[in-house]
Formats: sequence, structure tokens, C-alpha cells
Amino acid sequence: MKSNEISDSGQTTSVDRTSIVWLHRLTVLSVCLVWPLIWVGGLVTTYDAGMAVPDWPGTYGYNLFLYPVTTWLFGPFDLFIEHGHRLLGAVVGFVSIAIVIAAFRQERRRWVVGLSVAILLAVISQGALGGVRVLLSDRTIAMIHGCFGPVVFVMCCLAAAVTGPRWVGRVYREGAWPRTRALGWGVVLVGCAAVLFSYTQLALGAQIRHVQPWTTPRMFTALVATHITSAFVLWGLTLVLWLLVRRCGDMTLSRPSGWLIWFVGVQILLGTGTWIVNYGWPTVLAFLPVGEGFLVQSKGFIDSIIVTAHVAFGSLILATSAVVLLQVFRQRYLAKAIDSGVRQLDSSDKELSVGSSDRISSTQDPVVASN
Repeated sequence: MKSNEISDSGQTTSVDRTSIVWLHRLTVLSVCLVWPLIWVGGLVTTYDAGMAVPDWPGTYGYNLFLYPVTTWLFGPFDLFIEHGHRLLGAVVGFVSIAIVIAAFRQERRRWVVGLSVAILLAVISQGALGGVRVLLSDRTIAMIHGCFGPVVFVMCCLAAAVTGPRWVGRVYREGAWPRTRALGWGVVLVGCAAVLFSYTQLALGAQIRHVQPWTTPRMFTALVATHITSAFVLWGLTLVLWLLVRRCGDMTLSRPSGWLIWFVGVQILLGTGTWIVNYGWPTVLAFLPVGEGFLVQSKGFIDSIIVTAHVAFGSLILATSAVVLLQVFRQRYLAKAIDSGVRQLDSSDKELSVGSSDRISSTQDPVVASN
């Protein structure tokens, strides 16, 4: 199916809407793989299983894909999650290669092709960081590895958004686009602040999880206090963002902004649970009777899921904030394109009316002269 698209110059071009279907499916598949990969990576850190396999890129001398399945499935749990993390990462790499191939074959927007290449390079870099972390057994590289994973997830989510039918459909039905004036620079600033605070939360959380040898108790306390304060600031930003975009007329923008409020609220609860699991009941909640006699024990499966969910939800919040900000820029661009088209139409109407009046006067002049 072909239809018209508004180009950067304001002109319309013929585009095949079905040409990027497979590209969109591959990007969605990457999103569905990378978020579980973040979960498994979080479990590796939670169980301190990063060195369960001491070599790289192989596994105990075997090729990554030829390691005995029985040993992997029925061996120690830390070996299971570490080797599984590597296998899932390899699958993401193959999907990233397929995305690049599909983009070069089907996609005519050069910036989308560039985004697909950037995703592949980011996946390769993330795998290399994980390998260097194993070879050097370095906690700092592990922290960087944990901070870069959410960036890869964000890139995959953005690619899925820009290749999706709703993104493309808004281009083809530009006449039905709501010409709202609500999305000013205030919305852009709040959206950028939400993305910034989301990533700041991830970076602070990574420093708390991967405590460095030089970290003093005072530094750790400051990190935790900043982490908690930033969480509530981010919660307030998501509320303001939703209030600004809730009546914009675009469900792909207003709905995710509403989700953000719930995501951050759940994240704060998961953060409280993570603190209880790792360090005991918070002193600010000591008045509650459930905290009496609480004893920190070795993490069970449920405890590990709580801690890992706290990590994974941070990536989800960052990705959702980035997609909302992208949709804000998209709506502003389309609104300007439509306004520009309307102004061009108005000017052409004026030229047509002036030309028509000149022709009328020229045909009437001889009549006046004959009279």
C-alpha cells in the first residue's frame, strides 16, 4: 500500500507502508530480548555470579554454543545464569545484525538506517565490556557494563517506535493530526529532565550495587540519600509531564506518560524492598510493627527477584521516558509541518484570488471602453 508522506522540505512523497514491516518486527523482537537480558544480568550481579565462568568468549574452553547442555542446565545455579546471560546476549547480537540488513534493504530514511547500525555497535560494545569485565575481574567495568545495558534497551525501544505503524500512520494521515498548541518548550524541558533523572538513578544505583573499594561510609550514605531524593524528584517530573500532555490528542504520547507515574511508584516500592533485603528495615519505618525483629539473611529466590526487578524497572522507566520525549519532538515536528502547509495553501489561495480579479478586470475593461 502506498500513500503520501511529509518530507523535511514540506513536500509529499510516495511511500510503501508495508516495506518496513519486517524491520519493525525485528526491532520489537530486540526489545523483547534485551529487557529479559537485563533481568538475567541483574541476577548475575545479585548472586555475585559474574565470575562463575572465568574465561571469555568461550565457556571453560568450549565454544559458547557447544558447551554441554546438561552441564549448563543441571550444574550450579551461578553457572546457569552466567552462561545463559552470554547465550541470550549472543542471540541479541544476531537479531541486531538482522535489523541492520533489513534496514539497508527496506528503510529509506537514512537516520533510521544509522540508528540500526548504532544498535549493532552498541550491542557489540556491551558484549566486549562484559568480556573485559570477566578477563580483568574488575568491578568498575562491571558497573560500566551495568550502566550501558539500559542505553542499548533505549535504542531498541526508539527503533521499534520509529518503525511502527502508528509512527508511519501519522505521517500518511497528516490531515487528521491534532494541531495542538500545548506541546511547547516547557514539555520538552520536562521530558528531557525526566530522561536525565532516570539515567542518573541508574548510575547511582549501579554505584550502590557495585561498591568500589575506595567508597567510604560517608560517601555511601551520600549516594543512597541522593538516590532516594532523585527518585521522588523523578516521580514529580512524571506527574508534571502527564499533566502537560494528557490532552494532546495523541494516545501514543499521553498513555505512556501516564504509565511512567505508575512505573516510578512501583520502582520506589521495589527500592524499599531492596534496602530491606540487603540492609534490614529502614530506620525511618521503625515505627511499623512489621520491622521488629527483622533479620537480614542470605537471599532467597523471592529476595533476588525483588532486587533484580528494581534494576530492570529502572531500565523500563528510562526507555519509556525516552520514547515519550521522542513522541513530543515528533508531534511538534508534524504540527509545524501542517502549519507550514496551511500557510502555503493560504498564500496560494491569495495568489489565485488576485489572479482571478486581474483577469476579470481585463475582460471588463474593453466593455467599459466600448461603452
